[in-house]
Amino acid sequence: MLEIVNVAFHGTAFGMVLYVITVGLSITMGLMRFANLAHGIFAMVGGYVLIVLMSRYGVPYPLALALAFIVVSLMGYVLERLLYSRFYGDSELSQVLLSIGLIFVAIALVRIAFGPQSQRAELPAYLQGQWHIFGYDWIAYRVFIILSGAVLILALWFGVERTRWGAMVRASVDDRAMAQSVGINTSRVFRLTFMLGSGLAGLGGALGVELLAVQPGYPFEFLVIFLMVVALGGIGSLRGTFFAALLVGLIDTACKYWIPELGSFLLYGLVIVFLGLKPQGLFGEQT
Repeated sequence: MLEIVNVAFHGTAFGMVLYVITVGLSITMGLMRFANLAHGIFAMVGGYVLIVLMSRYGVPYPLALALAFIVVSLMGYVLERLLYSRFYGDSELSQVLLSIGLIFVAIALVRIAFGPQSQRAELPAYLQGQWHIFGYDWIAYRVFIILSGAVLILALWFGVERTRWGAMVRASVDDRAMAQSVGINTSRVFRLTFMLGSGLAGLGGALGVELLAVQPGYPFEFLVIFLMVVALGGIGSLRGTFFAALLVGLIDTACKYWIPELGSFLLYGLVIVFLGLKPQGLFGEQT
């Protein structure tokens, strides 16, 4: 029983990081119909921003997290205006080639700036060690990730389901032409949504610096698992992305804990079988 609880705890923490990183990718793909394989760049940059701010400038951890979100959001805004907006409506091949090109450029720049080695962040004292909760000792850092993920889930749910901006996003996802006909500025919605999705990826990369190693190959190394979460959840679905991220986190952790000799083979196999039976994902639209 303790092993099961331990696996569930670590898998949930991993799943929360995956959710924060991939929810923006799922929404922007559903909204813009853009195959952005370079989404991992934003998560990588968020991790580097946190590490640089804390290690070189002594910025407190909470402030460094906030700045990682802001910096990557602005980066997403610039890229959307200068590059991505020019490829809306183009073929998937053009979008994929652009994304892969951006990944190679980002990897080269990061390797020049930081070298090929992975970087680590020195967590504050209150996130080191363990917290005693409900009669058990839990790793403080992972508890913080789970709590932070829960807060972000509630904030996103409220933003999408209970605000005017959320209504415009949902309308644009469901029927872009109709949304434009009733006066919604879909270009502005796209831009703000892309900024938010990029910022969330940066925040997820910063939150997960101890779980997903921050190094130049980050966008390629974790690309498959990010895409798995989006595909399993259903493109454009907040709820689906959450359950898919949690499921992937739990299965991946369980496989590494109990059957490490199989690596991620079992996870990939289960994903292939599931998508063969339900290609639209958990909560995706029927095609």
